[in-house]
Amino acid sequence: MLSKIYKGLILFAIVLLIGTLGFFLAFDYSWLDAFFMTIITTTTVGFGEVKPLDDSGKLFTILLLLMSIGVYGYLVTVISDFFSNNVLMEAFRVKKELKEIAKLEGHTIICGFGRNGRQSYEKLKRFNKKCIVIEKSESFIEDPAYQDIQFVKGDATNDDVLRNAGIEKASSLITALPSDANNLYVVLSSRQINQKLNIVSRANDENATKKLKIAGANHVIMPDKLGGEHMASLLVTPDLVEFVNRINMEGDHNANLEEIGVDELPEEYLMKSIQDLDVRRNSGCNVIGFITADDEYIVNPSSQMILEPKCRLIVLGRPEQIKKFKEIYE
Repeated sequence: MLSKIYKGLILFAIVLLIGTLGFFLAFDYSWLDAFFMTIITTTTVGFGEVKPLDDSGKLFTILLLLMSIGVYGYLVTVISDFFSNNVLMEAFRVKKELKEIAKLEGHTIICGFGRNGRQSYEKLKRFNKKCIVIEKSESFIEDPAYQDIQFVKGDATNDDVLRNAGIEKASSLITALPSDANNLYVVLSSRQINQKLNIVSRANDENATKKLKIAGANHVIMPDKLGGEHMASLLVTPDLVEFVNRINMEGDHNANLEEIGVDELPEEYLMKSIQDLDVRRNSGCNVIGFITADDEYIVNPSSQMILEPKCRLIVLGRPEQIKKFKEIYE
C-alpha cells in the first residue's frame, strides 16, 4: 500500500515538472511564474493568470488540469484505502513486533506453517520454547486460532525475512517448507548468517538429504518415510512400538524422557562420574543415555562415565520422578 502512495506522489511530482517546464519553455514564463501557474492550475484555486495565454497556452493548461485531476483522484483513493483498511495500524503493529523480535535471544525459527511446521510449533510450545514462525500465507497469519503465535510475514528464502525473524541471535531453526529446493536455500542462507545455528530440515526426496546436510543442516527429517516405517513397525513389533510411544518427553505419561547438559548441573558434579550423581536413589530416575562432547551417543552408559563439559545426559522416569530430578539437579 505504501508503494502505491509513493507512486502517486511521484506522478504528482511529474505533473508539476511537466507544467513548470511547459510554461517556462513554451510560453516564456520565468521559473517562478511557471511554477506558480502550475500550482494554481493543478490545485484549481482560481487565481488569475500571470499574463494572458493564447489558444495553445489555454490548451496546455486544460491538459495539465486534466492530468492533475487524474493524479489527485488516484492519490485520494489510495490514501482512503490506506486508512480505511487499517493499513497504517498494521504497519505500526509489524514495526512493533520486529522491535520485540530484535530483543530475543536463543529462540527457534520455524519456516513454514504447514502440517509439519504446526506440529513442530505445538511440541516446542509444550516445552515453553520461544518460537517465531515465518509464513507468507495470510490465511494462517489472520486466523484467530493462531493469534497468539508471533508470525513474520514473508518468504523464508529471503535473507531479509530471516533477519526480521532474528536469525542472528536464534539458537535453532526448523525449515518445513514443501519444496526441497526452498529448504536447501533456507539452510544455505541460515548457515551463512549464523554459524552456530542448530538447523533441522524437512526433506521429501532421499537425494535431497545429503545435499541439505552438506549445505549445513544438522538434522534432516523425511516425514513420509518416518510415517511409513512407523506403520510397518506396528505390524512387526507392535508391543515394542507401543512401549516407545508411551515414553514421551513431557506431560502426564507413564514415562517421560529428559535431556540435561552437564554444564547445567551444579558445579560440584563437573568431572565426577554418573555414579556420583546417584540419580536413581535421589530421584527414582534412570540415566539411559549419554551424549559426549563429540556427539557420540552411548546407550545405557557405564556408571563410571565422567561428566565432562558439553556432554549431555538422557534420563528416564515417571512425571513425578522427572519433576524431582529437575528440582535436585537443575
